[in-house]
This record gives sequence, C-alpha cells and structure tokens, in this order.
Amino acid sequence: MASRRPILREDVTLRALRLIDENPRISQRDLASRVGISVGAAHYCLTALAEKGLIKLGNFSASRNKRGYIYLLTPDGIATKAQLTVTFLKRKLAEFESLKAEIADLKREVSPSGRMGATDVDA
Repeated sequence: MASRRPILREDVTLRALRLIDENPRISQRDLASRVGISVGAAHYCLTALAEKGLIKLGNFSASRNKRGYIYLLTPDGIATKAQLTVTFLKRKLAEFESLKAEIADLKREVSPSGRMGATDVDA
C-alpha cells in the first residue's frame, strides 16, 4: 500500500488554502483547529505556503496586536487551490463509487433478493 502522507499533505494544503481564501485574517490557532492539526503544524504549513509563493503575508496595519497577520492567496495559490480541488473531488468520487458497490454487495449478502427488511437500516 502506498504511503498516504502525500494525500494527507495535499488535503491539509487544500483546506488551508480554502480557509485563507474565505478569511484572510484567520489566526494560526483557528486555522489549526479547523484543519485538524496542531498550531505548530499550522505555522509550518503557512510558512511552507509562503515559501512556495502560494500566499503572501502582511501585518494588519491598524492592529494593536502586531502578531496579527493577513494571508492572501497569490495567483499561483489560486491555481494550486483549483488543481488540488479537482484532484480531491476525483478521489472522493472514486471513494463514493467504491462505497456504493460495497453497500450493494453487503445488501446482497444480507438477503438473496438484495432487499433489506423493513426494520433494517436503509442506505
């Protein structure tokens, strides 16, 4: 089985880019919470995105908290987000088709006619 790390990394990158696009003033803590990663991992992710030229960082000009940043997607960031979205969607559609086939197989196992009883869970 191939390593899932590249897929997980792509998913984290896509989620981060989508969240930044929705809310450029998102904090690292909020980004981490919504993506499901640690604050340190969020910091690493944002730094990597900036180094790759996918986002630009800037301080809030009127912020009292000078640690507050605004994150903006660059044109490369927008293109990468679109490409990752297409890849993600293809993968999820394939998983969906696989699950539908597995559900159909399980229904056939439960009943020779492929029908579940009235008290069984419908899928």
